[in-house]
Amino acid sequence: MKISGNTPAENQILEQFEYTEKFQDYLSLEKEVVSFLEKIERKGFIESTIENFSKVNDSTYTAEVNLKNTYNKIRINLPENFNNERSFDELRFYTSEITTTYIETEFENIVFVLSYFNKLLTQAGNTFATVQLRNISVQKESENILLADLYIDKGELRRITKINIEGYEKFPRSFLKYTIGLKPGQLFDEEKLLEKSLLLENLGFVKNIKPPEILFTETDTEVFLYLEKNNNNVFDGIIGFATDEENGNIEFNGYLNLVLSNNLNFGEKLILNYKNDGNNQEQFFIRTELPFLFQSPFGLEAELSIFNRDTTFTSIEQTLLANYQLNTKTKLFSGYKSFRSENLNNNPATAILIEDFVSRYGIFGIAYQKPQNSSLFPFKTTIVNTNALGSRKHQGNMTRQFRTQLRATHIFNLNFQNSIFISSSSSVLFSENYFINELFRFGGITSIRGFDENSIDASLFSVFNTEYRYLLSSDSYIHTITDFAYFENNALALKSNLYSFGFGLGLQTKTGIFKLNIANGKQDSQPFRFSNTKIHLSLNAVF
Repeated sequence: MKISGNTPAENQILEQFEYTEKFQDYLSLEKEVVSFLEKIERKGFIESTIENFSKVNDSTYTAEVNLKNTYNKIRINLPENFNNERSFDELRFYTSEITTTYIETEFENIVFVLSYFNKLLTQAGNTFATVQLRNISVQKESENILLADLYIDKGELRRITKINIEGYEKFPRSFLKYTIGLKPGQLFDEEKLLEKSLLLENLGFVKNIKPPEILFTETDTEVFLYLEKNNNNVFDGIIGFATDEENGNIEFNGYLNLVLSNNLNFGEKLILNYKNDGNNQEQFFIRTELPFLFQSPFGLEAELSIFNRDTTFTSIEQTLLANYQLNTKTKLFSGYKSFRSENLNNNPATAILIEDFVSRYGIFGIAYQKPQNSSLFPFKTTIVNTNALGSRKHQGNMTRQFRTQLRATHIFNLNFQNSIFISSSSSVLFSENYFINELFRFGGITSIRGFDENSIDASLFSVFNTEYRYLLSSDSYIHTITDFAYFENNALALKSNLYSFGFGLGLQTKTGIFKLNIANGKQDSQPFRFSNTKIHLSLNAVF
C-alpha cells in the first residue's frame, strides 16, 4: 500500500508519519489505513479523510489523503468548581495557558491532559470516571484553534470494603494499616494500591508473589494481596584490619550482629550485638521490639547495653520505651532509661575523670521514615530525635542533666544509576560537670569511618557523612566516602575536627549484602598517614 496526499505540500507532511507498507492479507491493510488516520488526527488534522482508496493491481493499493485544515491548539473550558491548583501546576509543562476556567494546550497533548484529569478522579475514588471533550468548534478569531468543553462523568465513588491476603495467611495485618497505610474504608486508587503493595517488601519479612488484584461487585470493592513469608533473620559480621603505630603489628577488630525478625508472625524483632575493637573495648547490646500490641498503634521496646573499657570502667544502660504510630511514616515514643557506671581502676590519678554514678532519665522523641522501592536502599529519608531529661547521682549529690541526639539521612536520586547519600548525626550532653564514663562514644563504620569503633569520647559531637553512589547493576554498587566530624570533650577540655576519605563497594548476594569499605581518617593536628587506613568487611547473611 502507498499513501499520498493531494498536493506536494501534503506529501511533505505525510512523509513525517510512518506506516506499514506490506501485508499478509487485505484485512490487515484496512486496519493500517484506520490507524494511519488516527495518527494524523492526533497531530491536529482532525478533518482529514481518505478520498480515494483504490486497487492498482492484484498486489498494490493506493490511498489518497486530504488533510484539509490543521489545528495547532485547543482551548478546553473547565466545568464550574473544578479549580484544582495542584493539578494545574503539574499540567503547566503541557499547556501554554492556564486559568481557573480554561486551559490551552497543543493539540498533540490532548491525550495526556485528558488522561491526567482521569487520573485525578481515580485518585479521589471515582474508579470508573470518564472524561470527554464535547461541543467542539472552531474559535472565530483564530481558525487554527479549537474550542471544547470538558465533560466529566464521575461514576460511582469506590472505597475498599475488604482486604484479602492469599499465600501468607498469618501475616500481621497491623502493618497494613499502620505502616503501609492500607485499610478498608479508604478511597480506592489503583495506582496507590500498587505502590503500597511494593512497599510491603521494605518490611523485610514478606514479599509479593504477584501484583494485587481487585474484585468489583455492585456494592463491594475487594483487594486481593498475594504474599509470601520471607526469611528476614540476619547474621552480620565485620572484620577490620589496622596497623599498630607502636609495634607495626596487624590488629583485628569487628563485631557480630544477630537479628531475629517475625519468627512468631507478629512482626517482632530481637537484636543481639557484640563488639570488640581490638583495643580492650567490649560492648554487648540486646534489644527487643514488640509492634502494634493487640492490633493497636501502640508498641513496646526494651534494650540492655553493657560497655566495658579494659580495666578502666564498665557501664550498664537499661531502656524501656512505649511508642505510638502517628501515621505511616511517623512514630512517637517515650519511656525510662537508667545508666549505671563503675570505676574499675582505683588509681587516684583517674578518680576525677572516671567515677561511680547512677543516672535516671525520662525519654521522649520522634522517628520518621520515608520508604522507597529499592532492595539496596529501602529508605529515602530517615529522621530520629531522642531526648533524655533526668539527673545523675554521685556520692550523694544530684546533678541535673539533659541529653539530646539527632540522626537524619536522605538519598538524592539523580537518576536510576546515580544517587547522593547524606547523613548527619549529632549528640549533646548538658551538665554542670562531666565524667569520662558518661560521655557519648563514636567512631567506626556506623559513624565516622577510618577510625576505631567507639574510640572517641565526646560530650558533644556532630558527624556529617556523604556518599556518591553508582549502581553497577540492580544488585551491586560502588560509592565514595567523605566524612567530617566535630567533637568536644568537656571532661578533658578537648575540641577537634575529624576527616575521613575513601571508597566502598556493596553487593547483593544470595546469602545477603556484602560490603567493603576502605577509609583513612585524620584529626586536625595529624598529617596524613597511610597506616591510619581502615578496611572494613561485612556480610548481612539472611536466614
